Amino acid sequence: MDEIIKKLKEFRDDRDWEQFHNSKDLAIALSIESGELLEAFLWKKPEEADVEKVKEELADVIAYALLLAENYELDVRQIVLDKIALNEKKYPVSKSKGSAKKYTEL
Repeated sequence: MDEIIKKLKEFRDDRDWEQFHNSKDLAIALSIESGELLEAFLWKKPEEADVEKVKEELADVIAYALLLAENYELDVRQIVLDKIALNEKKYPVSKSKGSAKKYTEL
C-alpha cells in the first residue's frame, strides 16, 4: 500500500497537482470516477462489462480514495478493518446470512 501511495504522490507532485488535490475535490473526483465505473455496466449484464474499462475506472476510484485517506493521514488498512468489525456487529451471520436486507430490517 505504501508503494502505491508513494507512486501516486510522485505522479501528482511531478505535475504540481497537489494544489488541486484538496479533500473536497478528491471526494468529488472519487464520485465522478465511481460514476464512470458504473457506466461500464450500464445496460449490460455484469458479465458483458468491458473488463479493461472496469480495471481502468476502478484504478481511478482506488487512487482517489487513497489520496483522500492520505490527506487525512488515515491508515487505510485500519479504517477498513474497523469498518469490517462494525459491519460484523450490524450484520451478524445468524440474521444476515443469505439476505440482502439492510441491518435495520434484520
